[in-house]
Amino acid sequence: MSGVRKLSHHGLCVSDLARSLAFYRDGLGFAEVSRLEFEDAGTQRLLGLPGAKLVAVYLRRDGTTLELLHFPRPGTQLAAGPRPMNQVGLTHLSFLVSDLDGLLAKLGALGATVLDATRLDSQGRGSNAIFVTDPDGTRIELVEGDFDPAAYRPRA
Repeated sequence: MSGVRKLSHHGLCVSDLARSLAFYRDGLGFAEVSRLEFEDAGTQRLLGLPGAKLVAVYLRRDGTTLELLHFPRPGTQLAAGPRPMNQVGLTHLSFLVSDLDGLLAKLGALGATVLDATRLDSQGRGSNAIFVTDPDGTRIELVEGDFDPAAYRPRA
């Protein structure tokens, strides 16, 4: 298929590597699989960041690899508030969960912001869902129940 072999990973720039590692590892169940540091001219050219130093931590869960990118030099740019859902680009990560309220408490202790206004409560008639943000404001969708939108097929 056009020379593409497979999807390698998703990259997520973070402002505090230790805090984000704890959030994704301890809160969402990712496992660290490797860690690399770069400050060479080739990597700086690839990233478009002359003089940059990058620490990349690769996390894996359910066959997906998430790369946490931390830039000790030149630092990170952080926008205020959660990213709007209609802003072009990656909007969120989504997880199917078994205990929504328990996970919300755990993630809150790890730096998540719960976006209470987004809560969808099915009142026992389906799935419950809510958005939180990670410590840097990336939206995380948590879906409790049987509805997996990636597996959904409308009835004919």
